[in-house]
Amino acid sequence: ADVQGRVILMSAVNVPAVLNNTRLSPVDNRDMNRCFPGDPKGTFSEMVAHFMDSHILPMVDVSVDLHTAGHSGDSIPSTNMHHIADPALMQRTLDAAAAFGAPYNVVFGGVDEGATFTSCVERRGKLSLGTELGGWGRVNVEGVRIGKRGCLNILKHLGVIEGTPETAQKDGSAGTRHMMVAGRDCYAFAPTGGIFEPVHLVGEEVRAGGPAGWLHFVEDVDHPPLEVRYASGGILWMSAGPGRVARGDTVAVVMSDYRAS
Repeated sequence: ADVQGRVILMSAVNVPAVLNNTRLSPVDNRDMNRCFPGDPKGTFSEMVAHFMDSHILPMVDVSVDLHTAGHSGDSIPSTNMHHIADPALMQRTLDAAAAFGAPYNVVFGGVDEGATFTSCVERRGKLSLGTELGGWGRVNVEGVRIGKRGCLNILKHLGVIEGTPETAQKDGSAGTRHMMVAGRDCYAFAPTGGIFEPVHLVGEEVRAGGPAGWLHFVEDVDHPPLEVRYASGGILWMSAGPGRVARGDTVAVVMSDYRAS
């Protein structure tokens, strides 16, 4: 057989949210990825989360979550993973990310990690790899190419199918560049609502103290633009997607080369 083992493919998990084109489910107004490990007697999203944790995860060794940054932002195509306390699992995940072969792999500490699907996978001692393959709520052609090749690479890496992972990058580099989002200084937030004009495209180098963009106030023409600055330098991983942002919205996330702690 071409496949040695079991491959479970799920085109979508929170189907009502996908069909509604929103992060929150229209059934219960919940973000399923903040509902884990779920509740079999809870809301719709909690029940789906419980099914994933209690029925799907026991059957798998590795989870690869394919998605984009959605309407809220743009992202350079990349894999991502948590900082993991278990050194062996941490190294296995780094190796899997390298085998996937996206241009970048980003190691970060997530928000509300305990309630996410990734955290559920990790609590079971299994390997979890996420992706951000574009954003702005659109299909990213390059992201699709990277995701398709990456899934085949992971199956080769695990010995599920024959072959050697293909990790060469378009810029001529041999493989994935491992990065990290080290702390709060890597984020830039909107101090108030307005229209955000970014300075850089994702993937460009930025410097600490430099302008991330300007907030404009079209309803108040006498209000001068408000500059938002980067607190740290590196490469722009994510940028605000829609023009209009609210107070506290993330408008930029900066990554730097990975350093083992």
